[in-house]
Amino acid sequence: MEALKEALMGALENHVAFTIPVLGGIPVADAVVVTWIVMAVWMILALALTRRLSVRSPGRVQTALEAAVAFLNGFARDTIGPHWRSFAPYLGTVALYIGLSNLIGIFGLTPPTKDISVTAALAVMSLVLIYGAQFRYNGLLGGLKKFAEPMPLLLPINLMEVAIRPMALCMRLFGNIVGAFIIMELIKFLVPAVVPAVLSIYFDLFDGLIQMAVFVFLTALFTGEGIKDAA
Repeated sequence: MEALKEALMGALENHVAFTIPVLGGIPVADAVVVTWIVMAVWMILALALTRRLSVRSPGRVQTALEAAVAFLNGFARDTIGPHWRSFAPYLGTVALYIGLSNLIGIFGLTPPTKDISVTAALAVMSLVLIYGAQFRYNGLLGGLKKFAEPMPLLLPINLMEVAIRPMALCMRLFGNIVGAFIIMELIKFLVPAVVPAVLSIYFDLFDGLIQMAVFVFLTALFTGEGIKDAA
């Protein structure tokens, strides 16, 4: 059991990949390096898949990309409302990042979303989006009035949601990814062959995509709630 505990704690630790030798040394964590890899992968794919776009004779790749963009736009429109167009690019970008970050464990890399600082940063970004949109489209007074809806009695609860919402987004994503990671590490330690590869299909692939969808959906839902009645 001690060996299992040590192996598990070692796997959960956020290691430093390297240190930049300036200002006394700036440590760069594994999560940052893998995030750079995720960014590079999507940038290369974006350049490669959009080189030969055509209006008159779109190929299968272009048709698939257009279908994906249409699905994203439809989702944003249905969830956020009339002002959806400004938010669709952000939602798509976050979906791509979280999706690949969660799936990257299949390739032997540590998911960045296993680091709570990464999920916290994503939650803060969503917080800025949600309440920034609320004040942008409703104005200062209108944005403040939103905290007293549907009745002034709920003002304290609505104010608490300012902290609760990002915390929920952060901990839901972090907790599920870490939980799946722990289960996979336990399985690899106890049954090192065959079984981990089979279960990885669920924990790394299926569950990872579900958590991505939940994060994006909740971000869009909370954003829509704040601007649904805006002119």
